Amino acid sequence: MRALKRVLAVSALTVPLVIGAAGLASAHEGLDANWGSGQFIVNQYGAGVADANSVVSPDGVQHTDFWIWADDNGVSGAFTGSGATWQQG
Repeated sequence: MRALKRVLAVSALTVPLVIGAAGLASAHEGLDANWGSGQFIVNQYGAGVADANSVVSPDGVQHTDFWIWADDNGVSGAFTGSGATWQQG
């Protein structure tokens, strides 16, 4: 099960980067590439939400992902974000 979770985690991080790189290669003035995916769950064990998205535009690139889980033990979560902007001239 741990190996499966690692494969899913690596896939979740790789897909946005691949799509973002493709978008960066094809970004022209006025055009941009976006990718986003999210999910949520509520059941007898707790409630959670997760999201990942990437944006590539003529102004820069950005990637964010996060997850939040709440159950009888409390609330936990994580956030990762990165990006870069540039000026055209």
